[in-house]
Amino acid sequence: MKEYKNPLVDRYSSKEMLYNFSPEKKFTTWRKLWLSLAETQKELGFNISDEQINDLKNHLCDIDWNRVSFFEKKFRHDVMAHLYAFGEKAHKARPIIHLGATSAFLGDNTDIILIRDGLNILFKKLINLIFRIRNFSLEYHKTPTLSFTHYQPAQLTTVGKRSSLWMQSVLLDIEELKFRLENIHFRGVKGTVGSADSFKKLFNGDLQKLKYLEKKISDKFGFQNIFSVTGQTYDRKVDSQILNLLSNISQSSHKFSNDLRLLQNLKEMEEPFEENQIGSSAMAYKRNPIRSERIASLAKYVISLSNSSALVAATQWLERTLDDSANRRLVIGQSFLAVDAILMIWNNIMENIIVYPKIIEKHIQEELPFLITESIIIECVKNGIDRQEIHERIRIHSMETYSSMKLEGKKNDFIQRILNDKRIPIQEKEIKKMMNPKNFIGFSSDQTLEFIEKKINPILNKFHYLIDSDESNIDIKI
Repeated sequence: MKEYKNPLVDRYSSKEMLYNFSPEKKFTTWRKLWLSLAETQKELGFNISDEQINDLKNHLCDIDWNRVSFFEKKFRHDVMAHLYAFGEKAHKARPIIHLGATSAFLGDNTDIILIRDGLNILFKKLINLIFRIRNFSLEYHKTPTLSFTHYQPAQLTTVGKRSSLWMQSVLLDIEELKFRLENIHFRGVKGTVGSADSFKKLFNGDLQKLKYLEKKISDKFGFQNIFSVTGQTYDRKVDSQILNLLSNISQSSHKFSNDLRLLQNLKEMEEPFEENQIGSSAMAYKRNPIRSERIASLAKYVISLSNSSALVAATQWLERTLDDSANRRLVIGQSFLAVDAILMIWNNIMENIIVYPKIIEKHIQEELPFLITESIIIECVKNGIDRQEIHERIRIHSMETYSSMKLEGKKNDFIQRILNDKRIPIQEKEIKKMMNPKNFIGFSSDQTLEFIEKKINPILNKFHYLIDSDESNIDIKI
């Protein structure tokens, strides 16, 4: 019998993100933290030899997983299991490994490292995504399209202006992600309950040595900020903030997937559909939007997980309880893997998205006669006709046209009704001038171009080196 396999691992996420949350990276990072602690303690005068330091360096990556498993069954403690397994390999350094430290020195600092590195992976995908949406918006910034409010036909906008709304959501996510990266804090070296009592004893009461130790280690791992105070763990609100960010990205993604699926139903736009792709096992004609549906499905999952981290943060007791542990093992990595998959799919869609201008134009023409009613009223008033009288005539014709379209399936003949009404003093040539869709898009094109120039291009110019065509080349499985 085959064991359960996580779909995020087998089907959805990138190798890069999978490695970031892999046991190999996690426990190798533990060993690097042990090495950094020992190196800095030696620098501060501890009786630690070069031979012991080199012993640690030589065994950072050769983890004996069988021995780890043996010791964990024996001790029921993952840190001690890895400590003993590491000590067997680096036996010369065994006496000084983990000196003064506690489990959270490894676990929490490693989690912060993995979160930071995971955010950087997502940041690259977001930059690539906004690059692709920008290009799409530029291509279609002048293309009129029917807009919808309450999913009912409204006024006109442009295809590029609509996609700029997706870009605006992603921009908010990028700004939040940058803020989290710039303000992320290392747990540091705080001892068992955050008081650093063990290090006070080791350093004979010298607080400056502890501060030096903590800063030196945080610098080695690329952190500028260190928590000033912690309990045994860093504040679990950090996890909640990170998962809220991932939820926000998922919300943006889900909204896009909704829009595209609605437009695909209208046949105005659709996600890529490969030559040999099968839409349905029964209905051979189907072109199901599986990419968008995948985004929506994963996004719901991430959004639901964000509540879990909030509950953990809210229910920690005093300096720490362990009821955060199993929860965090699941939700942090799973959320990153899911958002990673979402952004790969979204990039893939935007790289290969299909637009059908003739269908868009057809839908505009079906509704445009009703959109020019205000222009007709204005022209008639200019010609001396009472505004309320002309409004009533147009209202009657509108209702009659809708009735014939809905009840009898007839085409929209509103314009002809207007031209046939002698009480509405307007010429056919005047109406034809009004019927140009570009007269009804307002400042959509200008808004799109200004938004791109002022908000999007500066970010893309700053992070141009992250743009990579490979971000869109993925294998989509149902």
